[in-house]
Amino acid sequence: MDSGQTLRETLHQSITFEDGLALDCGRLLPSLTVAYRSYGTLNADRSNAILICHALTLDQYVAETHPLTGKPGWWDTVVGAGKPIDTDRFFVICANVLGGCMGTSGPSSPHSERPHEPWGTDFPAITIQDMVRAQKRLIEHFGIARLFAVIGGSMGGMQVLAWAALYPQMVFAAVPVAAAAYHSAQNIAFHEIGRQAIAADPFFYAGRYWAEGVTPQRGLAVARMTAHITYLSEAALTRKFGRRLQNASDLTVLGDRFEVESYLEHQGSSFVRRFDANSYLTITRAMDLFDLAAEHEGDLANAFGGSKTRFLLVSFSSDWLFPTAQSRAIARALNSVAANVSFVEIMSDKGHDAFLLDEPDFHRTLSGFLAGCAEHARLL
Repeated sequence: MDSGQTLRETLHQSITFEDGLALDCGRLLPSLTVAYRSYGTLNADRSNAILICHALTLDQYVAETHPLTGKPGWWDTVVGAGKPIDTDRFFVICANVLGGCMGTSGPSSPHSERPHEPWGTDFPAITIQDMVRAQKRLIEHFGIARLFAVIGGSMGGMQVLAWAALYPQMVFAAVPVAAAAYHSAQNIAFHEIGRQAIAADPFFYAGRYWAEGVTPQRGLAVARMTAHITYLSEAALTRKFGRRLQNASDLTVLGDRFEVESYLEHQGSSFVRRFDANSYLTITRAMDLFDLAAEHEGDLANAFGGSKTRFLLVSFSSDWLFPTAQSRAIARALNSVAANVSFVEIMSDKGHDAFLLDEPDFHRTLSGFLAGCAEHARLL
């Protein structure tokens, strides 16, 4: 069984909306399925719900064992009983994004007109805002009129900003972490290298690889390897690997390998077992298209005018993918419209991925912010 087939046949908790979803590209997705996981208990007045928005290569399995990899949830250091996002107090929801490959409608989902085959590259182009509109359908399904908080890092932080701009009345608190209000030219360039690697794979077959019973594994692995470099810092790579060789003391033959090479190859090979190449193309393009200011007459402040949402912006000092300057720009825009905003830069040498790792200062900041919001909302 090929990896794409495995992805399609894995069962996920989901809800289907038969009336579909109108997309920014002008097309109607005839039927919308949103796969999700939830943790904790929704209180009687449905006021304790937190939506977590995941990053590009993650999914809804935020705080439990992943069904494909067997690894712990990607944010189980943050989400759980007694943790910063405390499931003893909050009802936590995380949905696989629109365009994803873990149960939500995307390129690997059955085609609306040809259910015996997946959408593939026929799947419509989507935006970050489309992802948020799909999540809103799920939140409304739960009968939740206002989310206590929307929280996410990286692409998840983009979704948080889109939530705050599109539905401010539904978001009491917003926490975009290691994020930006637009995707920079440098970030688009890195994504394009990954997309070109996938397209150049001889098993890509113009996106119809599933019809040939294969997957563009090498191209997808290279895309993942390229992207993963941007998630780390030079200091983190040096600390973990330096110039050490694997099973050798000197680079004596061409076959000798640096430890960092082996690490990146492992990242690539493990990724192809849980991700669909067409989903990667779809979601990276959605990130590239994101530019919140451009949608508001070129002024980011216009996206948040009159908002009553309480914001916490978090950046990391060694993050060069979404550097602190981009979070500061968001903070300035929010301050210009007198929004309630806090901003903190966490000192860390772990790069962009710091938000996923053990960073006590970040965890304390998040805990304190949520506690303050809960007290203000008389939630707890």
